[in-house]
Amino acid sequence: MAVQREWFEKDYYAILGVPPSAPQKDVTTAYRKLARQLHPDANPGDASAEERFKEVSAAYDVVGDPERRREYDQVRAMGPLGARMGGGQAGPMPHNFAGADLGDLLGNLFGRGEPTGFRGGGPFSQGPQRGVDLEADLHLSFADAIRGVTTSVNLISEAACPDCGGNGAAAGSAPRACPECGGRGVLDDNQGFFSFSRPCGSCGGRGSIVDHPCGTCSGSGTTTRPRVVKVRLPEGVKHGQQIRLKGKGGPGRHGGPPGDLYVRVDVEPHPLFARDGDHLLLTVPITYPEAALGADVRVPTFEGDVVTIRIPPGTRSGRTFRVRSRGVRTATGAGDLLVTVDLVVPTQLSDAERQAVEALRDATPASPRAGLGV
Repeated sequence: MAVQREWFEKDYYAILGVPPSAPQKDVTTAYRKLARQLHPDANPGDASAEERFKEVSAAYDVVGDPERRREYDQVRAMGPLGARMGGGQAGPMPHNFAGADLGDLLGNLFGRGEPTGFRGGGPFSQGPQRGVDLEADLHLSFADAIRGVTTSVNLISEAACPDCGGNGAAAGSAPRACPECGGRGVLDDNQGFFSFSRPCGSCGGRGSIVDHPCGTCSGSGTTTRPRVVKVRLPEGVKHGQQIRLKGKGGPGRHGGPPGDLYVRVDVEPHPLFARDGDHLLLTVPITYPEAALGADVRVPTFEGDVVTIRIPPGTRSGRTFRVRSRGVRTATGAGDLLVTVDLVVPTQLSDAERQAVEALRDATPASPRAGLGV
């Protein structure tokens, strides 16, 4: 278990604005909302927003992973005992625990023993760290969303250094395993009954040493630069849908895996068609004679061809007709085209039209408002 001192000092659930009992999906939703609001790209020059973004990312790095969240909950449940062991304010740290590796101790308590530790009141572990998840918006035309498209997303973010490949070493050199700890990043410290681990002072807990740092990234292994990520969107993608691109997020550190990229789809409206799930919606105007007498009406489809629907006599405005399998096509099937008729009332009449309407009025003895008692 890789336990960190901050686990006792910080309430990650409060940072994300969710209760400790929140389902995992609610934790992820809260994180993505905050990350989108606080991302440095959305708040250029705002140091407080950048600090808050880092805090939110650190919180999600723990409680966003089900296994680490379980361990975090166990540690937090220890209460004052855990705080004392971690050097918190609940009480003095016992002398026997001075310099002890809390993570190793707690690992033994929970039946696990992965080494970690602390330095200067903060986590010292510099082992493999997963990259942060990133988000980006992608604007699509209605047609591209329906038919599917391969496109690109432009990002300005951290990426693996192109010169050193992310290992932090200058060209012609490579990191070497730390001779002090043998590449483990920790040193064993036997203290009587207990056996603890402490960070290796030679490599700072990384397990490797870079003798000749890369001049481009100064040994960090990452640079901030523009990059283009290809996105393959399936047919039928919806407005507001998020597409996860595994491994396309921020670069991992010290050999850790990269994060993911979440692409939010923003679909432009269509001048004729709207969408309801996998159904396409179309409003078609009809005249009063067509509604009263019935008619065959030709309507367009999204594919570009024309279908004919039968309007029966006495059709009311707002009635919807279904054209099967002419809606949105997805991997699971196709929706329908739902055609709603809209009765058009003319605002200007020719003499012939006026005479015809007046004749209809005179030939209609019954009032449609007879049932109202007026």
